[in-house]
Amino acid sequence: MKQILIQTNILKNNDDIARKNRQRLNDQKIFTINLLGSPGSGKTSILEQIIKHIKPKVNMGVIEGDLYTTKDAQRIEKHNVNVIQVNTGGICHLDASMVQHALQYLDIDYLDFLVIENVGNLVCPAAYDLGGDMKITVMSVTEGNDKPLKYPFMFQISSVIILNKVDIIDFTDFDIEEFYKDIKSLNEEIQIYEVSCKTGQGIEELSKYFESKINCKKGE
Repeated sequence: MKQILIQTNILKNNDDIARKNRQRLNDQKIFTINLLGSPGSGKTSILEQIIKHIKPKVNMGVIEGDLYTTKDAQRIEKHNVNVIQVNTGGICHLDASMVQHALQYLDIDYLDFLVIENVGNLVCPAAYDLGGDMKITVMSVTEGNDKPLKYPFMFQISSVIILNKVDIIDFTDFDIEEFYKDIKSLNEEIQIYEVSCKTGQGIEELSKYFESKINCKKGE
C-alpha cells in the first residue's frame, strides 16, 4: 500500500505540471505532439521527413528525449530547427517537469508546432502526460504485428499510429490484417498511416494531417 501511494503522488505531481505545460502551449496556440515508439522504430527518421515537408510553412521546435548522447538532436539541428536535447540519465521516459524545463530554452512565442520525441520505450512513457495535444506512436513492421496486444496501453492512449518501414513488409512475417484487427480492438477511433522513410510512401499524407491540426490550433 505504501508503494502504491508513492506512485500515485508521483503521477499526481506530474499531471499538475503537465496541466501547466498544456495551458502555456495552448495560450501560444502551439500544436504539440508526444512522439512515442520503440528504439529503432524510426521516430527520428519520420520526424526528419515531416520537417522537410512542413518546415517551409510552419515554425517548428523539437524536444529530443533520450537516455544519453545528443545524436538525435544533432540530426534534427541539421534541418535548421530549434531543438533541445533532454538526457534522462537512464530514466526510461520523459516526464512533465523535464518538458517544463526544456520549454525555458525554446522561443515558444514564434512556434506553431512542437514535437516532443520521447525515449524509445513502449511501456513507461505511456503513463506520463507531458502536456501535449496528442500522443502518436511509431511502430515498424520489423517489430512484429503482435506488439499492440503485448503493450495495449500505449496503443489505447494514442490518437495516431504510424506504421513505418512498410517498404520491407514483404521480407517480414508481419500480418497487416491481424495488425489492423488488433489495433481497432484496442482503439476504434485511432488513425493509422503506413509510411516508408526510404521511399517516401505516406509521408506527404501524414504531413498534411499535421498541417491541418496546426492550422486548426491557430484558428485558421
